[in-house]
Amino acid sequence: MNHTAPVTPMATAPGALPSPSSPGLLARWWHPLCAQLGRLPHTLVAALARFSLAATFWLSGQTKIEGLAINLVEGRFQLGWPRLSASAVDLFRDEYRLPILPPESAALLAASAEHALPLLLLLGLGTRFAALGLLGMTIVIQLLVYPGAYATHGIWAAALLLLIAHGPGAWSVDHVTGWDRVQPAR
Repeated sequence: MNHTAPVTPMATAPGALPSPSSPGLLARWWHPLCAQLGRLPHTLVAALARFSLAATFWLSGQTKIEGLAINLVEGRFQLGWPRLSASAVDLFRDEYRLPILPPESAALLAASAEHALPLLLLLGLGTRFAALGLLGMTIVIQLLVYPGAYATHGIWAAALLLLIAHGPGAWSVDHVTGWDRVQPAR
């Protein structure tokens, strides 16, 4: 007759975390917490991403122009016709030194994009297009301007990729008009 001893779980070393499959502390509070966090609405996350990114790029664009100043958070409004500031051209010529484009063209393109794309992002209008444009700017900034700021640029890229992959959420013009009915890949 062959008798085998019952199989018992291996003892856990002192201070080691229990395995995810074992009942206990993890099963009692971590899994339910993760389930609740998984119910966080995409619309809320996307709205925060859109607002934060729009503010970041808009404020950067505001440093490149004169004649128009709009800062909703600070309550600063100076309405007028925007024009490229001389300091913006100096910045592109002396500090950024982008290849290919002359500083005047690069400063004008950056200032225009940093105003138009954040507006689109904030409204949720052409969100994926706007996020793709800002991701392109982020890549250029990371590779050619401030390579040491990868932590900041990584956060921007992650939020922009979230919007590109999953869209702007229900609080957007894209959603209301049906322009964003593409199902995201899972």
